[in-house]
Amino acid sequence: QVLVAESGGGSVQPGGTLRISCEVSGVGDAVRRYSFGWFRQAPGKEREGIAVYDGVGRSYYGDSVRTRFTLSKVTGREGDRMYLHLDMGDLRSDDSGTYYCAATRRFSLAADSPLSTNTFEYWGQGIQVTVSS
Repeated sequence: QVLVAESGGGSVQPGGTLRISCEVSGVGDAVRRYSFGWFRQAPGKEREGIAVYDGVGRSYYGDSVRTRFTLSKVTGREGDRMYLHLDMGDLRSDDSGTYYCAATRRFSLAADSPLSTNTFEYWGQGIQVTVSS
């Protein structure tokens, strides 16, 4: 069973920075061949992909965050879990929403739509990020 758990949400002022993290585990060292991503959903809007890291090592970013957010992936010490960190900078009010971490067994997303919710089958519960003065 794939387990996806987010952490690090909260409130931040416009222009500030925030790191959110995700831990994916539950399938042993097979997790190292998975692809991972961060999605967000604002009230009344569809869930959108913002940053994805596939198993090959390619990263994909949404246009609105490309120059402000950085995604990194760290393998757990025993190789049976992955940590996905999203460092968010120059935050704006429209970055507010519920942020979801997702995982897929797909190793390469080159032939898929990496930022599509349909590409991912495992999801966390979501965490809230609020950008407000």
